[in-house]
Amino acid sequence: MSDLFAPLKFNSGVEMKNRFALAPLTNKQSHENGEASDQEINWLKMRAEGGFGLTMTCAAPIHEVGRGYNGQLGCSHDRHIEGLTAMAAAIKSAGSLAVIQLAHSGARAASEITGLQPVGPVDDPVTGARALAADEVAGVVDDFVRAAGRAEKAGFDGIELHGGHGNLLTQFLSTVNNQRGDEYGGELANRSRLIFEVVDAIRDACRPDFLIGIRLSAEMYHLDLAEVLAVVQQLMDDARLDFIDMSLWDVFQEPRDTRYHGQSLLSLFAGLDRGKVRLGVAGHIRKPAVARQCIEAGADFVLIGRSAILHADFPLRMRNDRDFDPVETPVSPEYLRKQGLTDPFIEYMSSWDGFVAR
Repeated sequence: MSDLFAPLKFNSGVEMKNRFALAPLTNKQSHENGEASDQEINWLKMRAEGGFGLTMTCAAPIHEVGRGYNGQLGCSHDRHIEGLTAMAAAIKSAGSLAVIQLAHSGARAASEITGLQPVGPVDDPVTGARALAADEVAGVVDDFVRAAGRAEKAGFDGIELHGGHGNLLTQFLSTVNNQRGDEYGGELANRSRLIFEVVDAIRDACRPDFLIGIRLSAEMYHLDLAEVLAVVQQLMDDARLDFIDMSLWDVFQEPRDTRYHGQSLLSLFAGLDRGKVRLGVAGHIRKPAVARQCIEAGADFVLIGRSAILHADFPLRMRNDRDFDPVETPVSPEYLRKQGLTDPFIEYMSSWDGFVAR
């Protein structure tokens, strides 16, 4: 039990007070122009006050062309800095590390919202996305660096790159989505090149004690598990990151890839030689016992999603009662409002099967 509440020191020297992180959760509570709303700041502050050692925002696009939905927090323009400054201050005032997730939706961007043609690794007739030219790929790196600079200026302790869930970095990593014939396509070293260029550029541009992490998917979104394991190991070997956040959907599930049957996804990534890079895991961690099992299985920290929506104070409840049971779903809109969710967030959660009572 003590491990979950022990501090965790990162490669950059920053310390997290315990092993609980708020997962980056879509909430649709920002203003239409991407500026942070008081409601979204309050939602995050409640989690920081509830005991999370690291409080992470939803995915924030680094460029308007990479925006994924209405009400999405932005980090693509200097006008966002004022709201981000208030957000970071609110999180840090509760003793939690403030981290913003930076993202680019790529071919999956919402052109009906942005009015811009989506971009991706290749032309995509299904989404209408066009292929990025090589010099435009370099521009994506610059966009990530500028967004990280805004986060740093706003007072955030660090950033997480969204490299999972089918976003642009995932699209480049995939052999299905990436059929390029240049230095960003073909063999794994080329398809993963953008990830490493972004990591290196941000590390070189930001202060030494600025946290840098990345979220990756394991084998969904047209990814090969063996390749993801190889990329994660290289990121760990390079040691320019502070943490890797593996979004596993279910931490203890057996991989789909028959080459790895008999093992869990968590065990595969926990078994890598991580050096100074910390490993966080997310996926169906809803009860205290599962959180403990993740740490016992080798994870450095856990990212809580669904149970953090249901209980703003999940870590504090667990500290006071190691076996507390999160409330059963579905829950009422009134219950969720007490947990800091506003109507746009509740409406979004209604799309999750069996989460909101009708």
